[in-house]
Amino acid sequence: QVQLVESGGGLVQPGGSLRLSCAASGRTVSNYAMGWFRQAPGKEREFVATITCSGNSRYYAEPVKGRFTVSRDNAKNTVYLQMNSLKPEDTADYYCAARRTCNFPLLKSAEYDYWGQGTQLTVSS
Repeated sequence: QVQLVESGGGLVQPGGSLRLSCAASGRTVSNYAMGWFRQAPGKEREFVATITCSGNSRYYAEPVKGRFTVSRDNAKNTVYLQMNSLKPEDTADYYCAARRTCNFPLLKSAEYDYWGQGTQLTVSS
C-alpha cells in the first residue's frame, strides 16, 4: 500500500505562486506514475498534471500549461506541483495520485490506484 499526503495549500492572491508537495510512504514510488488532480466546489475532479517514473516526461492540462510545473524527487519519495501566475479559477482542492506503472501519460482519475486526502488552494484578493 502507498499512502500519499499533500501539503502546501493555502490562500494566495491572484498572480501569486505556491508549491504543493505530495509525500509518499509505505512503498518507494520511483516506479509509480504520479499525477495531480483538482476539484473545485460543485465541479468534477479534473486532471492537472502527470509525471513519469523517472521524471523525464511531464504532461499538463491546457488551463495550467505554462504556469504549473510538476516534478519529483524519488530519493525523497515526494512529488511537487509548482504553481505560478495563479488565477481565481485555480481555486480547488488539489489531490495527488499514484499508480504502479511507468506508462505515460495517465490522464484519467480512474487510472490511478492511490490518492491523498487533498490540500485546499484558494486564489483570491
